[in-house]
Amino acid sequence: MTSAKTEQYNEDELQPPQWLDDSAFFTKVLKNSEKNANDIQVKNYKISPATVKGDHYGSVMFRATVDYITDNVKKSKSMIIKTMPSNEGFKKEMLEKYGIFEVEIGMYTKVLPQFEKYLRKICDDTKLMAPVLYHSLSPYKLIVFEDLVPLGYDVLRDRTANEEEVKAAYTKLAKWHAISHVILNKNPHYFDEYRDNFFTQADVRENPLFGASVSTFMHMMRKMPELKKYLPKLEKLVEKVDLLDETVNSFTEYRKAPRNDAYYVLNHGDYHVKNMMFKYNKDNGKLDDVMLVDFQFSHVGPITNDLIYSIIMAMDSDLRSRKTEMLHYYFDVFKATLQKIGFEGESPNYAKFQEQVMRHKYYELFLVMTFLPICPKFFRGEASIDTIISDPEYRRKIYEDKEFIDELLIILPKYLELGYLDAK
Repeated sequence: MTSAKTEQYNEDELQPPQWLDDSAFFTKVLKNSEKNANDIQVKNYKISPATVKGDHYGSVMFRATVDYITDNVKKSKSMIIKTMPSNEGFKKEMLEKYGIFEVEIGMYTKVLPQFEKYLRKICDDTKLMAPVLYHSLSPYKLIVFEDLVPLGYDVLRDRTANEEEVKAAYTKLAKWHAISHVILNKNPHYFDEYRDNFFTQADVRENPLFGASVSTFMHMMRKMPELKKYLPKLEKLVEKVDLLDETVNSFTEYRKAPRNDAYYVLNHGDYHVKNMMFKYNKDNGKLDDVMLVDFQFSHVGPITNDLIYSIIMAMDSDLRSRKTEMLHYYFDVFKATLQKIGFEGESPNYAKFQEQVMRHKYYELFLVMTFLPICPKFFRGEASIDTIISDPEYRRKIYEDKEFIDELLIILPKYLELGYLDAK
């Protein structure tokens, strides 16, 4: 691999771990995935980084193309191996706290197959997951997927998702949310093992990205004359309201203080544009499908957790300005799916849904101050999360970037009008 190409990839994905670079490993994977094969002989394999910088942060991912023979037939399979970081540092330390592989393996082997059964009963052939070829928690935590790229799927690069793509992703999310809402209505403890997210850890404030974001944002606000008119409101707000506390309350609400007037679902947990893979028809160019991936932070909580996150993390500036329209689209699919699968509870009400979105407004503001400045650059591979976390000066420069300031000039007037900037 040349140095020019090397720069495209995450450093911890340039060299596979020793246990992976072994034909015995791929033999084990293929024996697990080809149940009816009598004999499997791995003849050759090639390992490379599965993603480029900006595609993801949690875990480490490799792509392997394996040539093998089974029952005297030559075959080749492309697969994605997802495992924990081996390099010591903040990334490994943080991810080890979450039990992310236990969560994701449970999602792929238990939850999502059950969700698909619900859909098949109503003659809906929606696919919710990539095929899993193998998984293990010991001696190494890993999941092996069938590679979706040869099947025509790909991550968006060099552009943001358009309206059609966001709506397609919302359609899948709404169906999944609806099914989980039905299950929770019958058994409130069914998803008890899915409880953690970024904001549920006891030491959440020790994460510099979360603990320092509001002060970094306010430091920027005081330096930008074009934003001066919003400063008094924001200063009063952050003085009276702890936005991180409000965010934590959103994510722990179902466990600690569930409300009768709220909709609760199993959330994806990291619902951003890089966790979506899109497939276009080669003949007519039409969007055929979108596959949601990366369920490491799936958790039960308010329906707003994924949706508010998506406003910041899955929409560009234009779609973000039309968030009411986009959320209404999502809600229509959510409600229709509940009706189709025979939900026996109270039919969801859009006004009540809007109230719930408004009630979690401080979570949205916190994301604006935390993720909105950094994620566009990270998704483009122009910024390192590790550097953003470890270097306060680097972080401050990103907050003062014109791209972020221009976005604030669009969204702050809307937040002011909606009352998002008002303290309690």
